[in-house]
Amino acid sequence: MSDARLSQATHGARRPRGPRYQMRPRLRAAGAAFTLAASLLLAGCSEDATGKPSRAPAPPAVPVTAADALEKSVPLQLAAVGNAMAYTSVAIKSQVSGQIVQVHFKEGQDVAKGELLFTIDPRPFEAALRQAEAALVQRQAEGQQAVANLERDTAQLANARVQERRYRELVERELVAREQYDQFQTSLATMEATVQADHAAVANAQASARAAQALVDNAKLQLAYTTIQAPIDGRTGNVMVQVGNVVKGNDDSPIVVINQVHPIYVSFSVPEQHLGDIKKYRAEGSLRVEVRPPHQTQTLATGALTFINNAVDQTTATIQLKATFPNTDNALWPGQFVDVVLTLTSRAAIVVPSQAIQAGQQGPFLFVVKADQTVESRPVVVGTRLGAETIVEQGLRAGERVVTDGQLRLVPGARVEIKPVKPS
Repeated sequence: MSDARLSQATHGARRPRGPRYQMRPRLRAAGAAFTLAASLLLAGCSEDATGKPSRAPAPPAVPVTAADALEKSVPLQLAAVGNAMAYTSVAIKSQVSGQIVQVHFKEGQDVAKGELLFTIDPRPFEAALRQAEAALVQRQAEGQQAVANLERDTAQLANARVQERRYRELVERELVAREQYDQFQTSLATMEATVQADHAAVANAQASARAAQALVDNAKLQLAYTTIQAPIDGRTGNVMVQVGNVVKGNDDSPIVVINQVHPIYVSFSVPEQHLGDIKKYRAEGSLRVEVRPPHQTQTLATGALTFINNAVDQTTATIQLKATFPNTDNALWPGQFVDVVLTLTSRAAIVVPSQAIQAGQQGPFLFVVKADQTVESRPVVVGTRLGAETIVEQGLRAGERVVTDGQLRLVPGARVEIKPVKPS
């Protein structure tokens, strides 16, 4: 194709259309809009059997379950995490060294106070006792000998005094020589010194006898330590020594630990700002404490608050408390973690089933069923959760009905159909 023809074809393709060609798209768009508007008008204004125009049917009611908000007397409670601990715990240790010849209980067994637990070989201690008793007899005999010497020398002293008095009278009358009197005077002084020495010997013998008696008593005590008895009622733990093992007296490691679990403590802590209320309500009467398994609603045991620590823990700003439980059914075990609920007092409050409370961007809310069977979304202030029920502090009145199931399909103003609650 020549350059002239190519130029003419190109210019012909770019030539603008006339008015007739420009109006066709606009007419097509206007016709489509008219058709759509007419179809919508006909759909919204259809005729009924009598030929009269009728409205579109209302959306069906949403099936839900509902419950009434109730005013109840609810407890004012404090919740915390607690730890069960033995009421009394005793680490049993041997007070003498020796070989275990018998274990009289089984691990984990309940034992009574005074019950025999271990027997250590008593033969070395029996021999030591016999030796101490023999030494005591010897000391007692020495004491008797000293008393006898004292009595003998006391009699001789009395005779020497008589002789000295007699010869003193004779020498005064110059009937005997002075030398004879001096001999009796010297004998008297000698006997007095001998009697004093006898008194000292008797005292020494008596002290030796008392020391020997103390050795006998100690030997008896050491022999008694060969039988180890339970100091308290409780449950035994792991037995660290068996028959044939040699134990060391007053060793650092216990041979068994006994925990008293009837009753039992549960220790827990609450923020210090509650201390004033705790002291106030405790002064009015005993405060009830309930314990539950972690994250469960079943109550394990019920007890009473029995201990408030004498200082606030400054590192955690909490106050330690202890509650005592009878634990007759062994529901609590030392070391077990539990949820603790301390009841201070009770008050009147509005409660609803906990599943009625919904979480929204503006906070908790719930759907309230109005008299015309439509629902209203109402924000509320939620209080403490009491198991399957929750306290509503603000936003709801007693007797109002709230939706407990089916909230996902609801919007404010929606019509509802309340279904009967199926028994669980």
